[in-house]
Amino acid sequence: MFLALKEIKHEKLRYGLIILMIFLISYLIFMLSSLAVGLASQNTQAIKGWKAQKIVLNKNANVSLSQSILTKNDLKDAKIGKNEAVIGQLGIVAKKKGKTSISAQFLGVKKDQFIYQDQDLVAGKKAKTNNQVTVDSSFRDKGYRLGDKITLNGSKKKYTIVGFANNAKINIAPIVYGSMKTWKKLRMVAPNVAAAAIISKKSNYKFNHADAKTYPIKTFINKLPGYTAQNLTFELMIGFLFVISLIVIAVFLYILTMQKMHNFAVMRAQGIPSKTLVGATISQSVILVVIGVVIAIILMWLTDLALPSAVPMTFTPTIMISGSLGMLVMGIIGSLIPIKSILKVDPAKAIGE
Repeated sequence: MFLALKEIKHEKLRYGLIILMIFLISYLIFMLSSLAVGLASQNTQAIKGWKAQKIVLNKNANVSLSQSILTKNDLKDAKIGKNEAVIGQLGIVAKKKGKTSISAQFLGVKKDQFIYQDQDLVAGKKAKTNNQVTVDSSFRDKGYRLGDKITLNGSKKKYTIVGFANNAKINIAPIVYGSMKTWKKLRMVAPNVAAAAIISKKSNYKFNHADAKTYPIKTFINKLPGYTAQNLTFELMIGFLFVISLIVIAVFLYILTMQKMHNFAVMRAQGIPSKTLVGATISQSVILVVIGVVIAIILMWLTDLALPSAVPMTFTPTIMISGSLGMLVMGIIGSLIPIKSILKVDPAKAIGE
């Protein structure tokens, strides 16, 4: 460690450039990881808020809530207790004159069931009539206020915003909570249609009848449009960044080791054991990575504070710890590559030159 620190202090510019590269890669890893978690969270905010474990959909809907329709016959034997709720879902566009139109998801709910009762409001109250709606808090960021009257999907009928709900998003779109009667009217379904799905908080809930089929909520989430592809894309990019960090650290340390071979030979001739030189190289790599990662964490934290809430970024302790450990592991592996050259140093030959 002493040799590593001594050399870093002596060659500030050279090692400063390595730290800069490590910092940039670490910062990009933290940024992409935070975006991946933020986007994934916006896909599933409402589902996690409901503490959903199972979902019952039409078995021909390809595990898609937007394509699912359950009739009264499908649900005639369904057990709907305090841990279950029926919902209706429809993609909508909410409009108010003079304000930005918002693409959203309308969810029809029943007042005597948990999804309605457990709404986490940040302002206002829950919708009680067919003419009222409760909307996600992101509507406030677009200038909407309590008491605003909005139209849905271009209809002439207006609905009053009576409350703003926290973390009410599904598939990245904000949710508009209303009554099941309003959902049926907007969806223009047949009179025998009862709902789009049953949501259950019980992991052992199961109901299969006629066209209805029960799925684990994880299966449903993985089938959300773009969810799996989005996560795989971010994971691939982050993985490539770790590989790049390994290559950068290994190449820099290898070049520096080759340039110091004569110095290593002299130290070996003075009786300094090989393990000391190897330890110095590994320590050097660890120090460089730690400095670069710490700078990246500080800047990432400041970035997270500075970005507006509209940006779907979530910088969590898990991201910070896993990203830091990943970079540290890459740094240690990268430092092992030039070790073979250090162990083969011939003191007599080097000093003779």
